[in-house]
Amino acid sequence: MEVERKQSVILVPCPYQGHLTPMLQLGSILHSQGFSVIVAHTRHNAPNYTNHPQFVFHSMDDGLQRIDMSFPSVETLYSMNENCKVHLRNYLVTMMEEEGNELACIVYDSVMFFVDDVATQLRVPTVVLYTFSAAFLHSMIIILQQPEKYFPFEDSQLMDPLPELHPLRYKDLPFYVMKNTIPEWDLEFRRAMCDIGSSVATIWNTMQDLEDSTLLRLQEHYKVPFFPIGPFHKMGPLDSLSSIFEEDNSCLEWLDKQAPNSVLYVSLGSLAMINDKELIETAWGLANSEQPFLWVIRPGSISGFQCGEALPDGYEEMVGERGRIVKWAPQKQVLAHPAVGGFYTHCGWNSTVESICEQVPMICRPFIADQLVHARYLSQIYKVGFELEVIERTVIEKTIRKLMLSEEGEDVKKRVVDMKQNIVAGMQIDGTSHKNLKDLVDFISALPSRLPPPTPVVVGS
Repeated sequence: MEVERKQSVILVPCPYQGHLTPMLQLGSILHSQGFSVIVAHTRHNAPNYTNHPQFVFHSMDDGLQRIDMSFPSVETLYSMNENCKVHLRNYLVTMMEEEGNELACIVYDSVMFFVDDVATQLRVPTVVLYTFSAAFLHSMIIILQQPEKYFPFEDSQLMDPLPELHPLRYKDLPFYVMKNTIPEWDLEFRRAMCDIGSSVATIWNTMQDLEDSTLLRLQEHYKVPFFPIGPFHKMGPLDSLSSIFEEDNSCLEWLDKQAPNSVLYVSLGSLAMINDKELIETAWGLANSEQPFLWVIRPGSISGFQCGEALPDGYEEMVGERGRIVKWAPQKQVLAHPAVGGFYTHCGWNSTVESICEQVPMICRPFIADQLVHARYLSQIYKVGFELEVIERTVIEKTIRKLMLSEEGEDVKKRVVDMKQNIVAGMQIDGTSHKNLKDLVDFISALPSRLPPPTPVVVGS
């Protein structure tokens, strides 16, 4: 039952699929708890308003109309933060002047760090949403405290472990590594992402039972309340549409014809790009594994090629009904389908959580940032996936067979079932996610509508 409140919450999402989806899911959760939800979004990748009739939307000019936004550069993200400042400030001033508007707080994606500056000036409380795992943020903070301890490194060190960052190795350092070192601009951007400024709390699309010790260490660092209320897509009302791409639902009919737990689902997310060599190695690995597969090849994801033109000649005819290739798939429905028995994934956090929630074990092929950390945790700590160390057809074939057909694969499947059961327990009335959500609602409801002005610093006192 929805509770009536007068308070509004403004959400400021980052306009990429992996960030936009959890923010809109959080909006649905907060709306179901009685808050009015306003989404202040960029023009780039603007949400489809008709999919979210319960929200109020405000568009901010991001100044990025002439820029290629297919992959987010740090320079572009900084520009977006700078360009949106004045638009959010003007909107807040107008809103606060109107009668009857009680703004409880602004919840912003950690990549949209400009929000805290604007809100601090207007004395509006802010809360940070982290759309990735606590393990990733913790690893970033440790590295940022002493970057010279990790960079530069030698090629010979790539596979060496980092004891204070177990299970990571040098090759898993979640930064933009160039010639085994990290550019200063990436360090600065990560510092901005990790700095919560004057924010009064943080929200997490993760589960306390999954990342308890890491969340505790992070809370000691930030000294504000933490609210891990994941998995968002299961904690709120039935998940509304948030995909930026058009989903091909015909693949669900194809899945209906496959045997239970027989299909490998292959999707590398909404941003990753691969070259034609990796596409061909993946194609032959899938074909030679002799396992049914559903493969998402996103338009623009193959460097220098259109969607499927880099595939070997006659490939789709050769695999026939055993394989299905689509441009984009309804992922949550695919993972929930009884025919799906494995997920070949880039290890983005949304994909990771969705896969665990449907007890689907993984083959990990990470690309950047948090994906590198998640892949190591999935394969080495949680042991619910196998990591691909080499992108080569025979290795891909063997890894697929190991996951789908071997005793080792069966063990992985049992562990992911256990993980799913723990998550389900957390969502029950006496579970951690359910309790944390109640605490979050109480916390937001009790926030003052305007924070007191900052105490002036008297020099020499």
